[in-house]
Amino acid sequence: MNHAASPLYEQVAEAIARHIQSGALGPGERVPSLRRLSVQHGVSVSTAVEAYLSLENRGLIEARPKSGFYVRPRTGLHPPEPLLSRPGFAASKVSLGELRARLFRLSGEQDIVPLGTATPSAELLPVAQLNRTLGAAARRAGTAAIDYSPPPGCEPLRRQLSRRSLDWGCQLAPEEFITTSGAMEAIFLCLRATAKRGDVVALESPTYFGILEAVETLGLRVIQVPMHPQHGMDLDHLEAAIGRQRIAAVLAIPSFNNPLGSCMPDANRERLVLLLARHEVPLIEDDIYGDLAFPPAGRPRVAKRFDRRGLVLLCGSVSKTLAPGWRVGWVAPGERYYKTILQLKISSTLATASAPQFAVAEFLRDGGYDRHLRALRRAYAEQVRRMAQAVVEAFPPGIRISRPQGNFVLWVELPKGADAMELHRRALEERISVAPGPMFSAKGRQFARFIRLNCGAPWSTRIERGVAVLGHLVGQIIREGAGAARRRTFGRGACPQAPGERSVSERTAAKRLEGT
Repeated sequence: MNHAASPLYEQVAEAIARHIQSGALGPGERVPSLRRLSVQHGVSVSTAVEAYLSLENRGLIEARPKSGFYVRPRTGLHPPEPLLSRPGFAASKVSLGELRARLFRLSGEQDIVPLGTATPSAELLPVAQLNRTLGAAARRAGTAAIDYSPPPGCEPLRRQLSRRSLDWGCQLAPEEFITTSGAMEAIFLCLRATAKRGDVVALESPTYFGILEAVETLGLRVIQVPMHPQHGMDLDHLEAAIGRQRIAAVLAIPSFNNPLGSCMPDANRERLVLLLARHEVPLIEDDIYGDLAFPPAGRPRVAKRFDRRGLVLLCGSVSKTLAPGWRVGWVAPGERYYKTILQLKISSTLATASAPQFAVAEFLRDGGYDRHLRALRRAYAEQVRRMAQAVVEAFPPGIRISRPQGNFVLWVELPKGADAMELHRRALEERISVAPGPMFSAKGRQFARFIRLNCGAPWSTRIERGVAVLGHLVGQIIREGAGAARRRTFGRGACPQAPGERSVSERTAAKRLEGT
């Protein structure tokens, strides 16, 4: 290890990691307290905190409330990541059906284990503080809080977004922002501004099903671009696709793609922007997860920082970090598309709700958002880690799991013989929601063995049991499929139930008795 090139916290983390790997610190043993670690290595307590966060992200230690940090039990190697998707070059229409509407209906039901919709739990959000801020901001704004906030939107909020744009790696003026009703409205406006019915847009594969639904609603066709599980969009494939046919726009989530959690490196972002600039193709950059990098990593810089031609339309919101129900989002479309987006906003929803805009502006201004983000990023990193560990322990062998660098979802490839849609159906019977993989492709034909799991809720016995049930159901589907294949091969009655294997009804009854 090159100590001269490593941050101090990484040097401390590496020293502890060597103790764990050598067996000097065994599974379940407590590691030194933060204060003791700082004395032992001659570093500050804050450096010790960063070291332990790094070890947590590597899966070597875990925090136990009011107890300290402990070496994690060894549960075997992390399964491999999903392979690069291969969707081909053909443009197609989008056809999703009603799966998304069903998932959102289920998310409001109290007895559902919420592993389907990617929403942050209210337990992790500063609800009381937000409500106080909303009331105070509304009082200060007076009648402006209940009046229309005509585009471009609330000026205090646009000023705060301008200030925060420095953290994103670019400097945007308040006048460059238009506020929207969440990031999805921003994406809709950008698609309408850059493409017309029948045009082809390039999307990541897999990508968020809400984006696919927007494309379907607008009558657009899509080219799906393969995704590397760590680095995001395959730019060689995209370049080849642009050479084959006219593409009206590219829509991407460079920072922590939903559902993969991949993060496009800076060099790739610059190459993407320059590639599209050569062909005069706009980039719609969805940055909704940009603030959710797992610590100790910093916030990724947006692709828009490399834009010199006014072709990058940057979208974002606070729906995944602060207040989903407030529906406060924004778009910075650049001079080329600003007037078009402004007119489309006026002609569609006219204005974004005023009071929540004032409240978000105040929360950003007072520093409450940054304090909240630090805690939220740590929580999401831990919840993703625990979910991955639970899946490894509960699911049959042969799975692949994404290794997200931010966001709060996991992308899981099921073993051969499993079917995500059948798992979705059976899980609903057990009052568990999951997002089946076909929702994340244009035609619903890809990712038949994939599911996305939401890690946005604090870990609990209820979630742990839900994952255990999912693992049981996956095994059940595989066994039934194998049994059906044997019957097709040998004829009905020629392949009896294996010795010691319980029937489906027996396993279901046993499962219910066990409380899982």
